[in-house]
Amino acid sequence: MIFAGLFAGALCLGLILGDWFYFMRLTPDASRYGCGIARTHDRFTHTTMKQLADRFDAGGFLTLPHGTARLYQDLNQIVIRQKYRLFALGFRTLWPLKGLISLSPEGDALAVLCRKLTPWSSALLTGIWFAVVAVGTVGAVVSLFIEGEMTASGGVVLALGVVGLGVVFLLSGAITVVFAYRLENARLTMVYQELREVLEGTKLPS
Repeated sequence: MIFAGLFAGALCLGLILGDWFYFMRLTPDASRYGCGIARTHDRFTHTTMKQLADRFDAGGFLTLPHGTARLYQDLNQIVIRQKYRLFALGFRTLWPLKGLISLSPEGDALAVLCRKLTPWSSALLTGIWFAVVAVGTVGAVVSLFIEGEMTASGGVVLALGVVGLGVVFLLSGAITVVFAYRLENARLTMVYQELREVLEGTKLPS
């Protein structure tokens, strides 16, 4: 039984790590992989697809100060992500983001749609955690009611304590997720702005 539990834990960890590594790859299939959580619209002025493509190297890569961009010219798409350095001192969260930019030519400009993606494992585990806490809290209160514990003052106090503890867990989880998203979104936005400056010719890559 213990061996089965260890095997299941190792398999789950392997799936999560595999999901993360695939998410961070910049191959054409992996670029569209991830759970979409936000999108923004923009416009690159005085930039054509030909001018944009000239900013990238022969492999379609463009190195930015805080990230990497890759162009898929046949798909009119660019994928961006921040740099992931081994043993980096910067604080990381469990909800990394990358951007999938879709380009639509409009005369001498390009309409831009940037979708922000996070690994599926991060999104699913977050949803499962919130569901477990919410269902567990409601289930505990219902169980107390069915067993008749609510008729006594001690049972009511216990039920209020369970509800309060559940609310604390839910609020702390929500605060953590919001903080992580704001941090990761700020990092991705920095990479996007660097890309925008390069593509519009206001700043050339060093």
